Amino acid sequence: MYGKHFLSVLVLVLLSNMAMPQAIDNALSFKNINRDRYIRFNYENDVFSGSDIYYTQGMHLELAAPWVKRFPISRLLYKPDFSYVRYAISAEHNGYTPTSISDETILYGDRPFSACLFLKTAVYAVDPIKRRRWSTSISSGVMGQAAGGEEMQVGIHRALNNITPHGWGNQLHNDVILNYQADYEHQLIRVNRALSIDIDGMARLGTLSDKISAGGTIMAGYFDDPFSGNVASGRNFRIYAYEHPEVALVGYDATLQGGLFNRSSPYTISSNDITRVTFQNRFGFVVIWQGFYLEYFQSFESCEFKTGDYHVWGGVQLACAL
Repeated sequence: MYGKHFLSVLVLVLLSNMAMPQAIDNALSFKNINRDRYIRFNYENDVFSGSDIYYTQGMHLELAAPWVKRFPISRLLYKPDFSYVRYAISAEHNGYTPTSISDETILYGDRPFSACLFLKTAVYAVDPIKRRRWSTSISSGVMGQAAGGEEMQVGIHRALNNITPHGWGNQLHNDVILNYQADYEHQLIRVNRALSIDIDGMARLGTLSDKISAGGTIMAGYFDDPFSGNVASGRNFRIYAYEHPEVALVGYDATLQGGLFNRSSPYTISSNDITRVTFQNRFGFVVIWQGFYLEYFQSFESCEFKTGDYHVWGGVQLACAL
């Protein structure tokens, strides 16, 4: 049994390095998978919106299983005394570029090239009595050249016979990623399995991103109650759509301002030019059948810095119960 556990983690790490945000978040109810064991892959790219700028790609591979609770780092995760608790470990890679990737010179006033690669350990807890969800996560890894953003984007563009990126020589330099995040969600309205309306809040602190946000989710269709904690089984068919707007207050963003410790990056966005209040909206569809999960979404984000522009990207989630 332990051999299987070791193999699962080894595959997870190898896949993350083959990929060579904090952007992807699986904590909220519309991302719920009512299983104790599953594997999930998220892929996000602005090619779904016909662009190749800013947050240009994100990949996240997550494995949920009870044995993750025994990891030493899992003991650092705060969890309330809720009746249903799930543990997961994941690897994530995010890439960011300016509005042009063909220019070798620094594009001042634009977003800097940057990449992040990190491992994340998370706990998801559900209180079915008071209709609450809680999660905490710890992320640790690297940003900069060590994250392999240049190699990945150049390799993908060459394979697709697309324009070769030339600006990665000016990317943000290497630094350490260590972040702690907590999410809380409370259901306000529930109509059987057809409608759910809730509010949520998030707080994140660390070397990569300091941020707090508040939002809400509307889910409509036919779905398992994400606030019940019950484990789904059988060949159940589920289909639903969701809408999730949120407003965030940004304190620090290393993908714009550079690492917290290494201040030698050739170009960064100054603190005075960071947009402190941002808005993001996400809309998606989910289909579940025989333990397989498929999601497609589109996401909009307002300007992250004063000389920037809004950004739209999309993505897919594939998951399988184990």
